[in-house]
Amino acid sequence: MAISVVMPALELTQETGKLVAWRKSEGEPVAKGEVLLEVETDKAVVEIEAAADGILAGIKALAGDVIPVGKTIAWIISPGEALPKEDASHEAVKSVAAARTQPSHSAPSEPQSGGAKISPKARRLAREHNVDVARVRGTGADGEILASDILALADSGSKDEPTSVELKPLSSVARLMAERTTQSWTTVPHFFVVREIDAGPLVEALEKFRASADQAAVVRVTHTDLLVALVARVLLRHPRINSSWAGQGIRHNKDINIALAMAVDDGVVTGVIQNADKLELGKIAAQRKGLAERAKVGQLRPADLANATFTISNLGMYQVDAFTAIIVPPQAAILAVGNISDRVVAVGGQPAVRPMMSLTLSSDHRVIDGARAAQFLNDLAEAIREPQKHVR
Repeated sequence: MAISVVMPALELTQETGKLVAWRKSEGEPVAKGEVLLEVETDKAVVEIEAAADGILAGIKALAGDVIPVGKTIAWIISPGEALPKEDASHEAVKSVAAARTQPSHSAPSEPQSGGAKISPKARRLAREHNVDVARVRGTGADGEILASDILALADSGSKDEPTSVELKPLSSVARLMAERTTQSWTTVPHFFVVREIDAGPLVEALEKFRASADQAAVVRVTHTDLLVALVARVLLRHPRINSSWAGQGIRHNKDINIALAMAVDDGVVTGVIQNADKLELGKIAAQRKGLAERAKVGQLRPADLANATFTISNLGMYQVDAFTAIIVPPQAAILAVGNISDRVVAVGGQPAVRPMMSLTLSSDHRVIDGARAAQFLNDLAEAIREPQKHVR
C-alpha cells in the first residue's frame, strides 16, 4: 500500500515548511526510520525519517520549495506497485524527477556544467556560499557536482577576490536564529522583570538528590534539571504565563512543555521536554541529556522541537551574572538564568555571604502584564526556597 510523504507540522502555528533537501532520490529504496528529507522550521533544519519500507516515488517538490503543511510531496510504494491515481501520470513523475537534477540557476555559461547533476548537499552549500553552480566543474560520477566542488570554488573565490571586509555566509541554523530573533524583537512588545534569589536551598537540594539511593543509577542531575521541574510546577498555578499569542487573542496551552536553549557550533537551538510538570526529576535529567547530545551532532528529531510553551535559557555555566533573553514566538515568556555566585546580602538585618542567583523573565505584554510576571517570579522564588516540597 502506498504511503504518502507529507510536509510535517513541527510547530504549534506552522502553516508551511521549506524543503531543504531530499536525502533519497526518485526510485531509490528506503527503509523505515531512514532519513528521507530535510525540512526547515523556525528553529532548525530537521531530518524527517521514512515512515515505512519501500521505494521513493512520485516526488512533487524540489529543494527550496515552500509547501503547505499536510500536502503530499512524494510516495513510498512497494516494488512494482503503481502510484495512487492522482499521481499515476508517468510523464508527470518523470518530469519532476528530471527537474530535480537541474541547477536552480540560469543557463550555465560553461558547457561542461550544462545538464550536470548536483547533490542536495552541494546545492544547499552553493546557496549558503553564493556560488553559481554554472561555474562549477563536477568531479563526481558522470560529472556530478559534489559538496567538495562547491567548497573548493567558494574557497578559491575568497582568495581571488579579496575585499576589505570578509563576508561569511551563515549556516541554516544561524540564519534562522538571526531571522527569528529579529522578528521577535521588532514585533513582540517585550518587558522584563528581574528577581535575585538565594540559591542556597537549590544547591542543597541538588546535593541531596545526587546522593540519594534512587538517583545513583540515573543521569547526573543538574541545576537546570531542577529548575525545569520547579518552573513547570509553578506554571500550573500561572496558566497565563504558559499561554501563547495567537494573532488576535491569547491561546491557553493545556500542556506544559519546557524548551531549553542549547548552544551549538553555529547558533542556538531549543530542545523541548514534553509535559515537564508530570515528570520526575531523573526523567527530566535523562531527557535533557538526550536533547543536548542530539543537538551537539545536529540530529534533533521533529518531536525534540515541537510544541514548546515556555523557554529557559541558562548561561550560569558561562559565569554570566544576569542577562535578558528574547522571547520565542508564539510563546509568551522566556526565563533567563544567571550564575550562582557568593554575594554579601542582608540576612536577618546582618551581612552574610549567600549563594545568589539572578532570574530575568522576559514577557510578551500582549499576553502578560507586570503584576502577573511578578507573581510568577515570586512563586518561583518560594519554590526554590523549598525545592524538595515540589519535586521528587
